[in-house]
Amino acid sequence: MRKRRYSRYKNPQPKKPVINKPLAEIVRELKEASKPPSSYREQSLKIHGVVCAKCGREFDYKNRHLLTIHHKDGNHLNNPLDGSNWENLCIYCHDDEHSRGLLADYLRNKKQ
Repeated sequence: MRKRRYSRYKNPQPKKPVINKPLAEIVRELKEASKPPSSYREQSLKIHGVVCAKCGREFDYKNRHLLTIHHKDGNHLNNPLDGSNWENLCIYCHDDEHSRGLLADYLRNKKQ
């Protein structure tokens, strides 16, 4: 009687590629590759830097997600390439900027 080989049921182990790069560099490259194509947010960060325009807080790679892009005219579809309608604000200053308008409207209606 012949022995049968069931090779299709075996799980072959994938070969590990030989890499001469440090782990941190590999992780950084994978993160860069997984990012979506450049958006107006990335353009604004390049133009204006990773600093809040209102409070002056500086950000780095680890906490740059706390920096948001504020549209000065309020129209999020107005995205000129020169960045003239953008302002980099931290999340706290961005909330403050939008709540000022709400507070002003509330106080204006209360006086009338």
